[in-house]
Formats: sequence, structure tokens, C-alpha cells
Amino acid sequence: MDPVEFFGTKAGKVWEALSNGEKTINQICEVTGLTRREVAMGLGWLAREGKISIRKPGRHHVFRLL
Repeated sequence: MDPVEFFGTKAGKVWEALSNGEKTINQICEVTGLTRREVAMGLGWLAREGKISIRKPGRHHVFRLL
């Protein structure tokens, strides 16, 4: 399998989830049906492209699109 396709599809699903507002990893998992590991892959891709921001208002990290 092509790595760009493999990681890119996960990033696309995470992007779609975040387009409806900021979310935690668990919330992204619920919305997308991806595993925590797959969400992390997608977040990593989007972070590398400079497309998300991260904050930690409490116990959990919250991600949003820039």
C-alpha cells in the first residue's frame, strides 16, 4: 500500500471531524470510527502540514484546525 494513501486517508477523516469544531482524541475516534493509533497518525500528518493547533485546558489535549 502507498504510504501517502495510507496516512492521508486517516488525516482526511480527522480533518473532517475537526471541521465541525475542536475535539479530543476520544471524540475524534467516536466521530470517525478510527482507532486511537489511526487518529494519532492523522493528527501527526496534519501537524506536520501546520494545519492544527493543540491546547490542554485540563486533563486532555484538544485539537482544532487552523
